[in-house]
Amino acid sequence: MKYQKKLDNEIIQCEICPRFCKLKNNQEGFCRTRKNVNGEIIFTKYGQTTGLAIDPVEKKPLYHFYPNSKVLSFGTLGCNMGCFFCQNWHLTKKDSPIKPDEYFYTPQEIVDITKKYNCKSIAFTYNDPVVFFEYAKDVAILAHRENIRTILVTAGYINPKPREELFKYIDAINVDLKGFSEEFYQKNCLASLKPVLDTLCYIKQKTNIHLEITTLLIEGENDDKKILKDECRWIVENLGKDTILHFSAYHPSYKFNKEKTSANTLFKARQIALDEGLNYVYCGNIIDEKTSTTYCKNCKKPIIKRNGFNIAEVNLNDENQCIYCKTKCIGEF
Repeated sequence: MKYQKKLDNEIIQCEICPRFCKLKNNQEGFCRTRKNVNGEIIFTKYGQTTGLAIDPVEKKPLYHFYPNSKVLSFGTLGCNMGCFFCQNWHLTKKDSPIKPDEYFYTPQEIVDITKKYNCKSIAFTYNDPVVFFEYAKDVAILAHRENIRTILVTAGYINPKPREELFKYIDAINVDLKGFSEEFYQKNCLASLKPVLDTLCYIKQKTNIHLEITTLLIEGENDDKKILKDECRWIVENLGKDTILHFSAYHPSYKFNKEKTSANTLFKARQIALDEGLNYVYCGNIIDEKTSTTYCKNCKKPIIKRNGFNIAEVNLNDENQCIYCKTKCIGEF
């Protein structure tokens, strides 16, 4: 692993993410995927997955990236975020019941399975791909040789140099923007907001990667009207009005003693985002046709109707233009 720095004879610093874990010999990092072994930090989970699944791409969620296509999804164990509300805690936390060594796949085997089941893309997901950086990169390189698209589902908590190296092999990203306050990130994620915002700006300004953002709304924690306005204004000012934003419902999980998020809370957040000028805003983890449908940003008529993850109707021409007013829909189709 090249993203490391020797601090003294005993301690090596990992430099993949903003945690900068300082590890003594035989000590494991926060993410539980990297370990100091005789003066070198080793990635210990290469090839170890938590199983493979074929999903609709809408489940990532990606609504503007080859809609209605199939994606092969996989992840490993561990995470560099410390979210107390983690929806995949059984994969990311120390007390996980999953044993990844039961499911070992080489990068070539991942690509071969993707081709076998005619999937358009491979998604690095479930736990954060930042922690299996090397494995994800190797799979992505082979995937591109076979004209298979690559998707990263991530919290965006990564340092600039490894980010640049990994992201050049990625076609689409959904960044999990946990909330829009430093207090929320420090209290509930044991992390910091700024590196995530830096990642979002990097994607927009330095790459051609298709970007969508998800904020998991937790009532009483990150659904304050002013904070949501601040988030949406920041997105408009820094990423643009055509940035695709998903507000998803929290379900009780791991160590958070909160009620599941009501549909009404999602609807209010969506309206705030629309009022702030965003053109494509969705509600997730609920079944609601109105807030999962894509509307033309010009004439406001439905151009992709969805029922859950299923597409019921498409009103786009061959050039991805609205059939009613000829306005092009943002995304890759």
